Amino acid sequence: MRTMQAFAQSRCDIVGAELGLDGRKAIEAKAHRLIVLGGDGTLIAVARSLGASQIPLIGVNVGKLGFLAEFSTDELMKCFDDAVSDDSGVGRRTVLQVSVCRDGQVRDTSLAVNDCVIQAGPPFRIIRLGVSINSEHPGKPVSPVLPVTDISGDGLIVCTSSGSTAHNLSAGGPIMHAGVQAIVLTPLCAHSLTHRPLVIECSSVIDIQADSVNEGTTVIIDGQVSYALSQGDRVSIRRFDHDFLLVRNPLTADWHNLVSKLYWGRQPDYDR
Repeated sequence: MRTMQAFAQSRCDIVGAELGLDGRKAIEAKAHRLIVLGGDGTLIAVARSLGASQIPLIGVNVGKLGFLAEFSTDELMKCFDDAVSDDSGVGRRTVLQVSVCRDGQVRDTSLAVNDCVIQAGPPFRIIRLGVSINSEHPGKPVSPVLPVTDISGDGLIVCTSSGSTAHNLSAGGPIMHAGVQAIVLTPLCAHSLTHRPLVIECSSVIDIQADSVNEGTTVIIDGQVSYALSQGDRVSIRRFDHDFLLVRNPLTADWHNLVSKLYWGRQPDYDR
């Protein structure tokens, strides 16, 4: 942190520097860029903290994978001026707004940069979720107003394009380019041969009814925030009004991380 701060000091005005995951002081200081040193989890937490006042984030990976935190310290130093001033390098990524409702009242709410996961939890029996899309919402008529499906299994992942390479990828969901404005629904171990991942437009509103759940069934946001889910509760998910802004690393190609870090499309080594 001190090395980056010393380097940046001669090239821009630094309005603040601190340890933590809350970026709201940068909003108050009217910062044009926010450099985040850490891993993907750190970057996601900071983005959620900014709420409706998103500032372009420059992610410097000092963690493990660094899929969203695209820059190394050396790479950022090489292209620092462009990273902090060139708006053409800022990508927009969909954010979800998740509300957990009980008896018609919103009990908990959070933003999700990557995903919202409903997971069975202990005692790990099958749970049943009723999934509706665009029902009971003005301007989005559906006839008849019925659940799209009932999913029985270990739960459901609802993710953004950014989150398609996270839990969704491990569960067999589709990989999406970060610029695709869509939402993915991926069942977790569905007790059915017919349930497959579904990609829908990002203007959709998804309602998930907890028809049968366990004592430990949980709504998990970005792997960082969790809410208990009880029978009869409803989880409503829609696109947030403000996108997550991420500065791209101009030294790497679009698919660099997917190929170099997740080894997508690599052929077997037949010479071994």
